[in-house]
Amino acid sequence: MNEPTTNTFSSRDRWPIWLWLFCLFLAASLAIAVEAALGKNLAWATLIAENFLLIWAALSTPLLIEVSEKELSVGSARIDRGFITAITPLNSREMALIRGRDANPLCWMALRFWVSTGVKIEIADPRDPTPYWLVSTKRAVALATALNQKL
Repeated sequence: MNEPTTNTFSSRDRWPIWLWLFCLFLAASLAIAVEAALGKNLAWATLIAENFLLIWAALSTPLLIEVSEKELSVGSARIDRGFITAITPLNSREMALIRGRDANPLCWMALRFWVSTGVKIEIADPRDPTPYWLVSTKRAVALATALNQKL
């Protein structure tokens, strides 16, 4: 029987306030355009529908990162910690370079545009050509520390 594993790290980077405000501004702009063209009732319906969609998007897009004693889980991807060889926390400048100009086309990326820092997790799996995972997280140092335990 599978024994439950305890999480040593868990992170979920939610939308920042500037992204909420930008999306709400766009929703209000569309509702105003609908009101001008089709009337007040459809504008209210549009605004309500947009807000439900925004709430759904805000709840479903943050990346869940969990580290247990046996594996790393990033979103729906999982890897046994035995295949992890090195972990490097990246500041915003390093992250911008490695996800752009210096990216390896074989790497696996789990990025959220509203998070500027992250970690590079080097992988050594003979059955998988992926050289590393690039994961955006606001808690890069804490994630690297959790992964370095018992490495």
